[in-house]
Amino acid sequence: MITKVLIAEDHESANISVQKTLEDLEITNIAYAYYCDDALNRIIQAAKADSSFDLLITDLYFEPDGHKQELSGGMDLIAAARKAQPDLKILVFSAENRPAAIDQLCNNDDIDGFVRKARNDARELKEAIQEIARHRRYFPRHVKQLIEKKNTYSFSEVDITIITLLAQGVLQKDIPAHLQRSGITPSGLSSIEKKLSQMKSVLGFSKNEQLVAYCKDIGVI
Repeated sequence: MITKVLIAEDHESANISVQKTLEDLEITNIAYAYYCDDALNRIIQAAKADSSFDLLITDLYFEPDGHKQELSGGMDLIAAARKAQPDLKILVFSAENRPAAIDQLCNNDDIDGFVRKARNDARELKEAIQEIARHRRYFPRHVKQLIEKKNTYSFSEVDITIITLLAQGVLQKDIPAHLQRSGITPSGLSSIEKKLSQMKSVLGFSKNEQLVAYCKDIGVI
């Protein structure tokens, strides 16, 4: 059961929206923090007072405003909050849409739910809180699809280097020289062409530009 919630969010409008969703669920014991350091301090103090939070709802990105902070963003807050209160439920409410970043949150940071700030996010936020209250994790279908899409091809370090060079504007015919200077083998043009052809074939692309754009979208480069 979730009765006490901490919202870590630096945008007032988003803060109000989350508060309204919680009130619709008849959760009224709500605290707010506009900075990650303040959020962590609230978690620590509540635990010491034997009045721990049940759920932390946090954004990932907090705009710097000159206020000195030890924790630079939501990722740091999640790690510190887990250490301070291991049983704390954590729901990420963010505009993040890169599969690589979301995948890390799900698998490495072991969050309990993720809701993307977008159309219908209030409904999904409500669903997420209800699922987490039932001790179930919540990830919307489109988030699962993004993660599954990321895992359809396993990019090697050489693959990533080649795609990064293309993204930087290096012509395909000039890539061998760059690989040779870095001591990467095989570095022949035919080998590079085969790698690019394989990646595009597996992922369903016909142009290098599509491959580069896709890799940027999913956070590979």
